Amino acid sequence: QEDGEVSPYSAYLHDAVLLYAQTVAWMVKAGRDVRDGRQLVSSLKGSNQTVVQGITGPVFVDSRGERHVDYSVYALQKSGNGSLFLHFLHYDSYQKVIRPTGNLSNVMWPHGSLPEDRPGCGFYNELCNPEPVIRVTLLITASGAAILGLILRMQKGKLQRQNKDMWWQINYDNIIVLPQNKPFQRENVSNSSSATISADLRSFVKSQQGEELFYAPVGFYQGNHVAIRYVGDQAAARVRKCTVLQEIQLMCELRHENIVHFFGVCTESPNICIVNQYCKKGSLKDVLRSSDHAMDWIFKISFAYDIVSGMLFLHRSPLGSHGNLKPSNCLVDGRMQVKLMGFGLWELKSCSPQQSHFMWTSPCLAELYWTAPELLRLPESPWSGTPKGDVYSFAILMRELIHHPDHGPFDDLQEAPDEIINRIKDPTASVPLRPSLSEEKSNEQIVAMVMACWDESPEKRPTFLSIKKTLREASPKGHMSMLDSMVSKLEVYASHLEEAVAERTSQLMAEKRKVEKLLSTMLPSFIGAQLIAGKSVEPEHFESVTIFFSDIVGFTKLCSLSSPLQVVKLLNDLYSLFDHIIEAYDVYKVETIGDAYMVASGLPIRNGSQHVHEIATMSLHFLSATIHFQIGHMPEEKLGLRIGLHTGPVVAGVVGIIMPRYCLFGDTVNVASRMESSSLPLRIQVSQSTAGALLAVGGYDLQKRGTIPVKGKEEQTTFWLKGKEGFTISL
Repeated sequence: QEDGEVSPYSAYLHDAVLLYAQTVAWMVKAGRDVRDGRQLVSSLKGSNQTVVQGITGPVFVDSRGERHVDYSVYALQKSGNGSLFLHFLHYDSYQKVIRPTGNLSNVMWPHGSLPEDRPGCGFYNELCNPEPVIRVTLLITASGAAILGLILRMQKGKLQRQNKDMWWQINYDNIIVLPQNKPFQRENVSNSSSATISADLRSFVKSQQGEELFYAPVGFYQGNHVAIRYVGDQAAARVRKCTVLQEIQLMCELRHENIVHFFGVCTESPNICIVNQYCKKGSLKDVLRSSDHAMDWIFKISFAYDIVSGMLFLHRSPLGSHGNLKPSNCLVDGRMQVKLMGFGLWELKSCSPQQSHFMWTSPCLAELYWTAPELLRLPESPWSGTPKGDVYSFAILMRELIHHPDHGPFDDLQEAPDEIINRIKDPTASVPLRPSLSEEKSNEQIVAMVMACWDESPEKRPTFLSIKKTLREASPKGHMSMLDSMVSKLEVYASHLEEAVAERTSQLMAEKRKVEKLLSTMLPSFIGAQLIAGKSVEPEHFESVTIFFSDIVGFTKLCSLSSPLQVVKLLNDLYSLFDHIIEAYDVYKVETIGDAYMVASGLPIRNGSQHVHEIATMSLHFLSATIHFQIGHMPEEKLGLRIGLHTGPVVAGVVGIIMPRYCLFGDTVNVASRMESSSLPLRIQVSQSTAGALLAVGGYDLQKRGTIPVKGKEEQTTFWLKGKEGFTISL
């Protein structure tokens, strides 16, 4: 490369190719098989070859397959204002000797002399006895180093413990916040749920329907896509409280695939915020409302199973419960996996320690639809909710997964949200208010589970462990994730793929045979194969062929007395009859033009002198068939078919790209046409060359017609073909 560096591996590759080439050349010379890998490796080893002088130096492989490498020793010497390396020793790996170079006398050694082969006290001080003072000095030095190392280790441990306790604290400067200078719209969200971030970058925004949604600003932190939730400057005083620190520490310890990852908290005013994992698909609420088509059941089961797995983890964790489970708190990542959020850090996120979580999350009463009735009845609900309350919330959420409502679980009721909430928490109602549930969109087992989960009595509601078991039993073939379902479907598809491929291949071959058959009726088979293969067809010369021409005498008058459809039917009937006849002969139908019919023998496949016999016998057959042919719309009329034959050389080739045709060229074609045009109705006129060929074959009844003028030619002697010995078809 010009003005650039070349990888050193290219030099080794170059030398390896040289060594391989030399080995192959030696094997060829020795008569060995170069394709035999064992022989190649055996020949590569040992002294069967000379040393290759490569870019990296001499290349030689010994009997163990190891390369012998030469080494050089250089001395760093001063030269003017700079320095240079002077080569003064060389190790020959082939002869295993060290040779000094001519530069040895020019090397200036430290202290003015060549270093000794062995140090005065030996390499390991085995030749000297150290003085006691030196030993004491070393002992003191080692003790001091040990004490210093112990102190540093203690300080490091203390610093690590401090960092461990505060690792959740994030420097706001380390977060790259994405621009928010225009309405913030996430991808894959329908227009009905598009959202706009307010000027102060608050986490809560309003949809076009006035619903409150949770869309946090987005940024990058330590290479991760994160969602940023600002909690306000009033949180600065609370972030150092013991209860808040314990809650943050607890959040840091929560790790599960169905839980949104908590990165930490930024405590720098005015940018106090919570940093969580960002999920690109948005919330489950967005996914449900943006789906243009009904969601597949495996998607619903997979979403529900992810939610249950996350809730089961939270219930088994020190947190104990979620407390705010609803579709907007179930985020969906790029792999369509549901991750729960909205739990924990209640005190940090609330406006005041005494305020309930309903007051800070949901000024809209419709957000309370997922809250258990026993919690709605309390004057002050616990921030973290209850495990049984989470089960109720899951039941309402599961109903949304099944039905896909556009405006919440009670969208079929024409009542205000406050009226619905009052009906939900009314303890005196004979039938508690619950969303409608249809078995048509689910199965009986799932419907029974949902109804048990939103039971009025918390004690009667199942646990998430039993819910998880129910979902697994209701899942098709026990697949609880979309990946498992896809793998299962792929396995089923693969099991039937071979049969499907065989069937499609059979259909393809059948269609191919149809095309080839159709092509063979238009062109000779071997020429059609060449054209299909994309090859050009070269013109071919044939020394001797016999050409047949025929037409109908009085065809113009016949057409004037018939309709076009009747003329087409007449020619189709006649030529279909002729096509059926030529199947019994070694001939090739060249073309039909109007009432003219042209046939040749001896091409495209040569048949020696048999071509004249084939055409002559076929002509007699045509004549016999024409005599007995009846015109459909003129049964009393008879066709006056006249035929002309000529034998001679022609050139044949394919002409044209669109609708290509196999055409014949040469004077033989012209003479054959003149034999037909000068013939008489129900007669077969043959030229002198054809007559001579028929006489040579023998068995044909020929009658000399005499000499006739031929257009464009001199007068020629022609003959009538009257019959053939043993020809059983009547004429």
